[in-house]
Amino acid sequence: MAQTRKASRYIVPVAVAGAAAATIGLVPALAASGDPDLPEITAQQLIEKIAASDTQTLSGTFKISTDLGLPALDGLLSGVAGGGGSGSADPSEQLTRLVSGTHTLRVAADGPERQRLTLLDGENEYSLVHNGTDVWAYDSASDEVFHEKTPAEAGEERGEELPGTPKQLADEVLKAAGDTTSITVGGTAKVAGRDAYQLVIEPKQSGSTVESVRIAVDAATGTPLKFTLASVQGGKPVLDAGFTKVDFGRPAASEFTFQVPKGAKVTEGGAEAAGEEAEKELEKGSGLGAPGLGGPDGGPNVIGEGWTAIAKLDTGAPAPGKGEAPKEVQGFLDSFGEKVTGSFGSGTVFSTKLVNALMTDDGTVYVGAVTKDALVNAANADK
Repeated sequence: MAQTRKASRYIVPVAVAGAAAATIGLVPALAASGDPDLPEITAQQLIEKIAASDTQTLSGTFKISTDLGLPALDGLLSGVAGGGGSGSADPSEQLTRLVSGTHTLRVAADGPERQRLTLLDGENEYSLVHNGTDVWAYDSASDEVFHEKTPAEAGEERGEELPGTPKQLADEVLKAAGDTTSITVGGTAKVAGRDAYQLVIEPKQSGSTVESVRIAVDAATGTPLKFTLASVQGGKPVLDAGFTKVDFGRPAASEFTFQVPKGAKVTEGGAEAAGEEAEKELEKGSGLGAPGLGGPDGGPNVIGEGWTAIAKLDTGAPAPGKGEAPKEVQGFLDSFGEKVTGSFGSGTVFSTKLVNALMTDDGTVYVGAVTKDALVNAANADK
């Protein structure tokens, strides 16, 4: 189920995955007016409750909204991902549409061997079904089916959380501990009709674009029900993913059966090994015309730590000048690029509500979930 796992990378914001550090606060939950009145709990106890959660069965509906603050880019990503019907049912293409806009999904899970996800997009549906060693996907817009057989011994690995669920997102944040983050309990809430505590995660460092991460945790089961990532820019959350309905009972076995619709085109997977090999080559910077990126293992150098970590990439080529890119492409870049200067020289900062990147005129790239000033300061200090 490698395609599913790869696709899910687009859903987890870079800042959350890369800056999961924790100083656990001991602030108890205090119920606000209208919120459920639950026993007081500390952040340490709530994290332990999440860790002890062993939810194996559930079904329900959840909604994902993503707002990077780049409408033009969001539209481009949706088109590339097949938002308008790309003619492919491959999960690695279809699930990337979750990187922008608002989407409703139906989910069902029965242990690590059986899961189903249905993405609702107007009148069209995209379904992804994992049952034992079979992975099936169907795109109603193109009437195409994707099928892949996976080794039986890989069952435990394939049984990862469904892409983009609050549980998976919470795990990304809580998997490491350090002194760059404050974690407290910020009251209680009702989510999908269930009582929940709210775990609030905030950077202690200045310069991060992340204001906070809020995780609503089911009071009875410890299962994360909602995940919200807010930017220091304010406005809509960068990512808001949560259940609107949830049932922890065992779904019917029929949820995980799949029959190929009559007349649908079926594409068999099997290029997983080749794809992973190509990915390794890309990471090494060989075979695809990309030079080494500067790190000891072929990856980028990292400046700083925690929420303000910045990756440095040496592309080996000067940044394209005016007139070198097609007019449409140059106009698109100019629409969200800002010229900056410093002791490093000059360059352009490309900004979103979460991740910003500085490309210097000599082709060096600094990128992270940090402010424009943090990028410029890092480039100056690096010279």
